[in-house]
Amino acid sequence: MHSETPPTRRTQGVALLERTEYRLVETAEDRDAVYRLRYRAYLDSGLIEPSAAERVCDRYDEASNARIFAVHVDGELCGAVRLHVLTSDRRDCWATQLYGDVLHPRLDRGEVFVDASRLVADPDKGREHPELALVTLRLAYLACDHFDADTGIAMVRTDHAPFYRRFFRHEIASEPRGFPDWPTRKTVLMTSDFRAFRDQVAARFPIMRSNAAERRALFGGLHARTGDAPAEAAE
Repeated sequence: MHSETPPTRRTQGVALLERTEYRLVETAEDRDAVYRLRYRAYLDSGLIEPSAAERVCDRYDEASNARIFAVHVDGELCGAVRLHVLTSDRRDCWATQLYGDVLHPRLDRGEVFVDASRLVADPDKGREHPELALVTLRLAYLACDHFDADTGIAMVRTDHAPFYRRFFRHEIASEPRGFPDWPTRKTVLMTSDFRAFRDQVAARFPIMRSNAAERRALFGGLHARTGDAPAEAAE
């Protein structure tokens, strides 16, 4: 009987990443596909009740500091994530609304955050590809690098906290709090010092590595902090 060798940390997600394409969501049609994907994912996990709209979206999807990415595997939409780049003058996201007492003082000091939210996977594809969440959240890691972020943050379900701690060295920065969209679950704010752990995470999980060309293709040509073009050196 044939058996596959379990992936090690150094190979985890590599095979799936090779079949993956990240697409910035820009059209109304693509947004609608992501909103419907969120609905299927949340309904499958018991976070929400059925609704006639069969879509999940909120006002922060339209924020000027938001980017929504669709994750395609073998050309098929399988996952999505929304990223907000937070600076002292661009603070719109759920995390600052619910955890402003933690985040606003740090933004006042000039820190830059990348907030990953609305992480979802198609229920069937998520079960077929267990590493889909890791490959999807790679976008947040690359965004931290591109935008010279001090900290990666995520407002996550309490039962998902171990995943963020394991892969991204996130630590819990708040007590559990309610989230209006998820009546059955509480969330915690998790943070990770990107500069302190960047090399450690990339050493353990090499799929997190990238170069300036890939990051620029995904996120554009300017840093959040300085407005300058990012460095061109490959990494």
